[in-house]
Amino acid sequence: MVFQGRRKTGHLDLEALETIVRSAMHRAGAAALGEVLRFPVPTTEQRSLPCACGQQAYYRELRARAVLTAVGTVIVSRPYYLCPHCHIGQSPADVELDIENSDFSPGVRRMQALVGQDAPFDHGREQMKMLAGLEVTTKAVERTAEAIGDDIVKNERQEIQRAVQLDLPLGVGPRVPVLYVQMDGTGVPVVKKETEGRKGKIDGQPAHTREAKLGCVFTQSGWDEEGYPIRDPDSTTYTGAIETAEEFGRRLYLEAWNRGWSRAVKKVVMGDGAEWIWNLAEQHFPGAIQIVDLFHASQHLWDVARCLYPNDSPGQKAWMKVHQKRLLDKGKIGKLIEALRAIRPSSSEVAQKIRTEADYFRRNAERMRYTTFRKQHLFVGSGVIEAGCKAVIGSRLKQSGMFWTVRGANAILALRCCHLNGRFEDYWEGRRAA
Repeated sequence: MVFQGRRKTGHLDLEALETIVRSAMHRAGAAALGEVLRFPVPTTEQRSLPCACGQQAYYRELRARAVLTAVGTVIVSRPYYLCPHCHIGQSPADVELDIENSDFSPGVRRMQALVGQDAPFDHGREQMKMLAGLEVTTKAVERTAEAIGDDIVKNERQEIQRAVQLDLPLGVGPRVPVLYVQMDGTGVPVVKKETEGRKGKIDGQPAHTREAKLGCVFTQSGWDEEGYPIRDPDSTTYTGAIETAEEFGRRLYLEAWNRGWSRAVKKVVMGDGAEWIWNLAEQHFPGAIQIVDLFHASQHLWDVARCLYPNDSPGQKAWMKVHQKRLLDKGKIGKLIEALRAIRPSSSEVAQKIRTEADYFRRNAERMRYTTFRKQHLFVGSGVIEAGCKAVIGSRLKQSGMFWTVRGANAILALRCCHLNGRFEDYWEGRRAA
């Protein structure tokens, strides 16, 4: 038809030709793969094998099943064994081929995992149809991506348990000039059952989200001509989950250790003023330089300015110019606290707000020595983790209409971090070797 159209019009529809050739190659590939996957009848010595019940299972027949592969549907014909005692059947070839309990080949599941971690599951289905010529359902993409994410979660838990038992490999490799650990949290919309008994942000209202904690680790080897630090290219890795602060602390410690924490000359932990962050810093990263993100600190000052000068933008800016530029930015936190405590507002509500903010700066004074940090060419902003919360979590888990189970969200987050960290191929190689 393509060539007939060319004879009539003088033009060749290259896209149509590409599609036809790809379909033909898929059919040929499927036929060849089907021949390879036609297992022979087992020999006499191979006609029995151990069953999980402790007895012997015996060969019954060559049993066929359809499996979707990267080149289309293929019929796999393999030996089937049945145990006469427990009546459980098994096909060892399914385990060998990594298709046990799955209608998809490893190659197709790998595709589903990659598209599933990147975009909504239905979009992933469309990508597989358009780019690979494979017809799968939205639910299949979801189930496969989450199943592989679950497997990554399981592997992570095993590694974390080793870290808890201090069974970690010694840090071997070059020194790391500066290694940063940043952490933050962001709400993920979840189904109703995941928020039962949890209070929402508004009094009397139930919660609609669960906090996903995200950590990132990156390195710095130098700075620019003006002394500003430069993050090493492609050095950022992420780890995160919806879990308790205690669990997350162990997770982030493992990531930092794997990235060279023991070999770092300077170690820096950064975050906002949240108490859980600094509790984890003290517990898992003792001795590290602690820095409160300057932007978050500035936001606390802006809260005061808005209380003092409601509906007065020029007044707020003038107050901030004095207290931020001259005091906060220069790390003069003691003088900033004195200035806040010297304010005598007429409203008791505003007075309480100022006391609260003064306490915030007092608690974090050592973490706000920004002039000292800049002299050491260190970052004073946690923009990396802020961007990470949007790119790693927000763009995938917080789109309109999405509601997750905790298990599902954690599976996709683990899969997404694995991919963004450049470790997905290592994970897949590990599956082949297992």
